[in-house]
Amino acid sequence: MSITEDVLEKIEKREATIGVCGLGYVGLPLIGAFRRAGFTVYGFDIDDAKVDALEKGESYIKHIDFDKLRVAVEEKKFIPTTDFGRIGEPDILLIAVPTPLTKTREPDLTAVEGTCAAIAKGLRKGQLVVLESTTYPLTTEEVCKPILEKSGLKAGTDFFLAYSPEREDPGNPHFETSTIPKVVGGHDADSMRVAEAVYASIIERVVPVTSMAAAELTKIFENTFRAVNIALVNELKLMCLRMGIDVWEVIDAAATKPFGFMPFYPGPGLGGHCIPIDPFYLTWKAREYDFSTRFIELAGEINTTMPYHVVDGVMQHLNERAIALNGAHVLVLGIAYKKNVDDLRESPSLKIIDLLKAAGAKVLYNDPHCPVMKRTRHFDLGMQSVELTPELLASQDAVLVLTAHDAYDWDFITEYAQLLIDTRNATKFAKKRDNIRKL
Repeated sequence: MSITEDVLEKIEKREATIGVCGLGYVGLPLIGAFRRAGFTVYGFDIDDAKVDALEKGESYIKHIDFDKLRVAVEEKKFIPTTDFGRIGEPDILLIAVPTPLTKTREPDLTAVEGTCAAIAKGLRKGQLVVLESTTYPLTTEEVCKPILEKSGLKAGTDFFLAYSPEREDPGNPHFETSTIPKVVGGHDADSMRVAEAVYASIIERVVPVTSMAAAELTKIFENTFRAVNIALVNELKLMCLRMGIDVWEVIDAAATKPFGFMPFYPGPGLGGHCIPIDPFYLTWKAREYDFSTRFIELAGEINTTMPYHVVDGVMQHLNERAIALNGAHVLVLGIAYKKNVDDLRESPSLKIIDLLKAAGAKVLYNDPHCPVMKRTRHFDLGMQSVELTPELLASQDAVLVLTAHDAYDWDFITEYAQLLIDTRNATKFAKKRDNIRKL
């Protein structure tokens, strides 16, 4: 039996073991999906704290159900570990590690390269390696493959290689890993067969494409599409503020058109690990081919300046009340990058708080999902969420809405706030008051 037929049979019988490298917002849902399908799963990470928490059955990502994972750990069906010396034990290896930007907005593939190097040390014949991290086209071929082949094994001959982009949407109750179509591109025909079989065992619909590069570009195009359209409505919002027009009313009215229009909404800036980052991966790779992605770069410029516009807007509204930003008391509502999650990755709230503090404001925050402001790649502000009380709200010169969590009672908040500055249209259905300003 060929190594291809051998691993396909093991997948079909649920005898193949899965290894997921990276135990975060992408890795843990994958592990949960494979466990529900009956596979034994290894979870690899360099973070001792994450592995310790998983071994104790403790949750460090609120929206992920740890109960079944806790049982799997007890039954040795899920093995979280920092020991990459065990990388040869699983039959399938999925890489789901961060792909951030450097300070100069260039791709930082340190985690991907490090993981591939760790895999190469224990790579054995017949294993499938799949990169899931979002990245620019040809990363798997030009970066991952050479590192993995330092093992002495050849992709497509001794081991299988593929790319399949993650499509997680943290906190979205309408979709889970198994119901989101999965794009897959293989290094060769056998790699494609094995990768398709793996994902078909846990996901309702697998979408094959002709190459790993096509799969890589598919994901980065998805997020660039969102980034460009968000930039458009962000620019429209700034124009509407000058013209005295409610941008939210305009978008809602336009959305009544039953064809040819898709609503996007402005905000204080982009957040999450993908949308603020991925377009810069694409523009960086395009320069290698002497191609200028001016449209995408302009969208990136607009989105990255939004936190500065928010701070300028806060200053303007305080000035109208004869209050200087320097020394003003500002309460921020919501620091997560999107509502109803505890995810701070690339959250514009952190940048805005940092800018407000730099301008001399005395800043507090409340976020029911983030009681403690965890350290991120760029910020370590060391703040804790304060309790929302009538007295606290009334004591603030401005209450700034940056994340519109469903847990907030907007009628209560607007009743006691002296000035509420709303960047998310969160108060759309609240009682109309003179203290509310849209930004």
